[in-house]
Amino acid sequence: MSEINVHENLNGAPMSGAGARQSGAPVSEGLFGRIYAYVSRVPAGKVVTYGQVAAAVGAPRCARQVGWALHQNPRPGEIPCHRVVNRQGRLAPAFAFGGTDAQARLLAAEGVTVRDGYVDLNVYLWRE
Repeated sequence: MSEINVHENLNGAPMSGAGARQSGAPVSEGLFGRIYAYVSRVPAGKVVTYGQVAAAVGAPRCARQVGWALHQNPRPGEIPCHRVVNRQGRLAPAFAFGGTDAQARLLAAEGVTVRDGYVDLNVYLWRE
């Protein structure tokens, strides 16, 4: 994967002024686009961690940016952001698209067991 260009913002647009995103820059460019592409490949019934996504897209120290990208998911029905959990398997405390229990319901519908807000990574972690 390509390295992050410090002269671009997270969406791949050239930085200018205070680093505002250039209007018209496609979502498919830059770090966010790589995050969406990777998360889209996670199969139903499996989960990945924020750090795993960050490493897979060439930005190993950008787990928080993965969370930001997923919170701004431009295609919620298409990009399965509910399949991303923290490094302990914990679900997002306030899942962006439906409240606290939405992520657990979506994962359960795919056959993932959620106990007390956690997924067993030994069972459900996706490894390419």
